[in-house]
Parts: sequence; structure tokens; C-alpha cells
Amino acid sequence: MEEAEEKLVAQIRLRDAEALGRYIQARRNQLLAYIERRLGGALRKKVEAEDMLQDLSAEAIRSLPVIDLAERDPFSWLCQLAERRIIDAHRRFFSSQKRDAGREMSIDAPAPGDSDGGGMVNLLIASMTTASQAFSRDVKQMRLMAAMSDLPEEAREALRLRYIENLPSKEIAQRLGKTDGAVRVLLTRSLAKLQHLLGVDAE
Repeated sequence: MEEAEEKLVAQIRLRDAEALGRYIQARRNQLLAYIERRLGGALRKKVEAEDMLQDLSAEAIRSLPVIDLAERDPFSWLCQLAERRIIDAHRRFFSSQKRDAGREMSIDAPAPGDSDGGGMVNLLIASMTTASQAFSRDVKQMRLMAAMSDLPEEAREALRLRYIENLPSKEIAQRLGKTDGAVRVLLTRSLAKLQHLLGVDAE
């Protein structure tokens, strides 16, 4: 392992979300290759490997405060998260309860009956819950919105489009006038920064 990566891994084991975001970017090609191998032809028609990588990045950043990586390799952990996302996607799209195409939902779509309609809201509010934090959903949502206000406007818009409107990164790139790759980096870094802000606030 290169020295720079060793430093990132050490920071990740200290639950540094921004370091995790940088690590994911550094290992992006290897993670994409893993996802591509595991997707299979049928599922590849439903989801893109790069969008799935973005989704598992969000899950990894959300899980970092509670996961124990002291004896685990972060890359293996990320591959396990990818595997779980792929299994979930198979269940969603190819379960025995067939749905017509018009009712299919993206991996991060809100659950039926979710009144706030926000996949990102659910994702990040869940990350603010610990055994010692019994905050109400409304309080957690207020803290999330406060943390969001500390992000640059472009970052807030990218997060909103991805995790509330469930748009793919390619469409977000068109709306923001950026490349697809730049949007993916922006999303990963913004999620890491938001998680950091929420963690500081919780302290």
C-alpha cells in the first residue's frame, strides 16, 4: 500500500468522512470494475455502475460513524457494500412481485408513503442516530438543513438533484454545466463534508 493511501486508511479508521471520500475517489476504477463484474447483463440495463458507486459512497459515508474498521480493509468493506447494493437492486427489479415499468423506482427512491419524499433526508437523518441520541425526526431534519446551509450552493443543488429528485449524475452534470466525472467528485466530497458537519454538531 502506498504511503498516501496508508495515511488515508489511518484517517478512515479514525472515522474521518472526508478521508473516506478521498479514498473512494482514489479507488474509483477498481470499485467500478468490481461492480461491473457483479452487475450482470440484465441488471446493467436497469442501473449504471457509476450511479451504483455513488450510492454505495453515500452509504459508506453514512455508516462510517458506527462501523468498526480497526481490523478491516476499507476496500473490502466497500466491495461488501457494493455487493449488498447489487443484491438489493436485483430484488427491486426482478422480485417475484413484478411491477409494470411505469412503477419502477430507482435504488434511492423514497419508500411508498414517505411523506418527505427525500432519499437524502432519510439517509442522512439515519446517520445522526446513535444509542445516546434519541432526537425526534423533526429535530434531526432541522439539524440536517442547518448543516446543508454551510455547503456551497452548487454542492447543495447537486445533493438535492441526486438524493431528492433521484436524477442520475449525467443529468445533474447537464443541469450544472459540469462533466459527469466532476459531478461525481462533487457529490462524494459534499456528502463527506455534510457528514463531518453533522458529526461536529452532534458533539
